[in-house]
Amino acid sequence: MKNNIPATFLLTLIVVGVLMGLYFLPPMSVGGKPLRKVDLLADIRPDVEEEVCDSDTIVLPPPVKPIFVDTCKTGITCIEDYSDSTMRGMKHFYEALSQVKTMKRPVRIAYFGDSFIEADIFTADLRERLQQEFGGCGVGYVPVTSSISGYRPTVRHTFGGWSSHSSNDSVGFDKMQQDISGHYFYPREGAYVQLKGQHKYASRLDTCEISTFYFLNKGFAAVRSKVNNAAEGELHEEVGTGGMQAVSVKGRIGQVRWSVEQADSATFYGVAMDGRQGISLDNFSVRGSSGLHLRSIPLRTLRDFQRLRPYDLIVIQYGLNVATERGVKYDNYKKGMLTVIEHLKTAFPETGILLVSVGDREYKNENGELRTMPGVRNLIRYQQSIAADSHIAFWNMYEAMGGQGSIVDMIEQKMANLDYTHINFKGGKHLAGILFETLMYGKEQYEKRKAYEEE
Repeated sequence: MKNNIPATFLLTLIVVGVLMGLYFLPPMSVGGKPLRKVDLLADIRPDVEEEVCDSDTIVLPPPVKPIFVDTCKTGITCIEDYSDSTMRGMKHFYEALSQVKTMKRPVRIAYFGDSFIEADIFTADLRERLQQEFGGCGVGYVPVTSSISGYRPTVRHTFGGWSSHSSNDSVGFDKMQQDISGHYFYPREGAYVQLKGQHKYASRLDTCEISTFYFLNKGFAAVRSKVNNAAEGELHEEVGTGGMQAVSVKGRIGQVRWSVEQADSATFYGVAMDGRQGISLDNFSVRGSSGLHLRSIPLRTLRDFQRLRPYDLIVIQYGLNVATERGVKYDNYKKGMLTVIEHLKTAFPETGILLVSVGDREYKNENGELRTMPGVRNLIRYQQSIAADSHIAFWNMYEAMGGQGSIVDMIEQKMANLDYTHINFKGGKHLAGILFETLMYGKEQYEKRKAYEEE
């Protein structure tokens, strides 16, 4: 019998040799799919680490920090800030509030509006809440005379001996002479204005720390201040500069009386009662105004106020005298308000601006049912568009009030008048509380954003 063992052994060696040789073949593929490499010694072959490029040769991008997301908690109608790189929304005001204890002057707010805020309705309570939170005292700026002085509970305002001029005057009003409030006054013999702090309506108004008298002086003026019924008082003699001037007295002031003893060529504007620090809020209400009158205030006058009485926030709230029952388009009004805002931006280059929408206003439809005027809701859309296009902040008061039918609800709670348009002082207190909480939440969110971005 023939022995086949040597042949079998040889064949085995040949097969093993061929299979081992396949390891050295280059990578191959069939139909675009790579074939697996043949390696009989894979289980005993030592692992070879893949070569990794030195980390210095590849610059990795920095880790991306998630964008901070502002939120609006349930129950609050938040302020919508449309500011661009110029930051003309709420930033400056929130920054000022964060530095209120170190500033050498009050954080000031100029609140422009129509009859909705007349007699310090709404603004009185907003002022009080802000002063309770951040300090400050006094009622702020008050024009020399006022037709509604007897209805304003936040200051006892008396005056005499003046020729008064208002932007509401049908004839004889010189726009170039007006101050920031839309007034100017000429003194006659014995002209005086007196402010006395009050405590019955709101706190922090009975006494203040600084009283200032504002006037435009071209010649020589002598005015006397008497604090708390002082016998002689203090005489302030001022040589005219051609621009607006201000004289002040300081101390614990419960009452101040300013009288004009000589005025060769002077136009007088108003008196302020403020604290040295904290919050000061000036009410600039003009009955029947649409807000367009603001663009007629001379730029130099507004700049003078910013120099002598700088503001950190300007609030613009109009619309009662603009909205109509069936108003659909307010394009001309939008165009006018855009020029107003640009005018204010130019005069107050670092001041934040907040546009507050018109509130709810009712009318009776053809069925005799009370409904929100369609023109009101249309106007609010335009007002929001005005804020967006001018890159300022916007607050929807209509929505914050409760929207459709909210003025009726306020009437039932004795917070609004039966004209279904105006709020009363109780309603002002209610809405001021809502805006105050909104401002505080906005400040909190701003500070969170700032801290997050500085990490």
